Amino acid sequence: MTSTETYLSLDDLTVVLRDGVLTVTLNRPDSLNSLTAEMLGGIADVLTRAAADPAVRVVRLGGAGRGFSSGAGISENDQTADGHDAKAVLDAANRAVAAIVALPKPVVAAVHGPAAGVGVSLALACDIVLASEKAFFLLAFTKIGLMPDGGASALVAAAIGRIRAMRMALLAERLSATEAHEFGLVSGVYPADDFETEVDRVLAILVAGPAVALRKTKQAINAATLTELEGAFDRESEGQLQLLGSHDFREGTRAFQQRRSAEFTDS
Repeated sequence: MTSTETYLSLDDLTVVLRDGVLTVTLNRPDSLNSLTAEMLGGIADVLTRAAADPAVRVVRLGGAGRGFSSGAGISENDQTADGHDAKAVLDAANRAVAAIVALPKPVVAAVHGPAAGVGVSLALACDIVLASEKAFFLLAFTKIGLMPDGGASALVAAAIGRIRAMRMALLAERLSATEAHEFGLVSGVYPADDFETEVDRVLAILVAGPAVALRKTKQAINAATLTELEGAFDRESEGQLQLLGSHDFREGTRAFQQRRSAEFTDS
């Protein structure tokens, strides 16, 4: 086993390499692994290094504690007046998602609990998405006057089609692990007690698999299905930065904090 310092030393991201599996764990369990710009940038940096490391055969991306990730902490109080902090988070999220997609090795998402916001983007950027029956997926952006980001508009649609993606994004409905599997959002769903065993089984298959064939297969499928990912990054970033300065976003975050229905008025 290599030390985490071999790849990255960051309190909120744990990185361990063992037997060909690079395990990257989002490690802010007290906030359901809410994502910072530093964490997202760290994921991109780790995968950039892993791409050239022959000791890494497959990557496992998961979360500590009860959830996979509650998404980015983009609240009104988190941001500066000019949106600089928000832009840093958006840029880092795009870098992380792009690094997962571009990595010439399989990446497995192990989603054992909630995946929300850009956490959904991280999971769906992976090549195989395994979910515990306790997991769920949620694009809740519109509830606070925002839009999906981190490439979600392309990743979700590529996985489940335009109509289902529209419903998930526009209505901000929670999708259970079973529903996500039925829709084609995840590769498999398992009982919570069996989840880690099943994840390990899939990882073992990939570690023992033909690295060149796996790489070329991943590249071919991504090239055929994620043709709009780069454009999605640009469209989402531009739109999200505008929305973060809107009255509806301020009202949405206040309503969320006060546990009431928002009264949106922008048009």
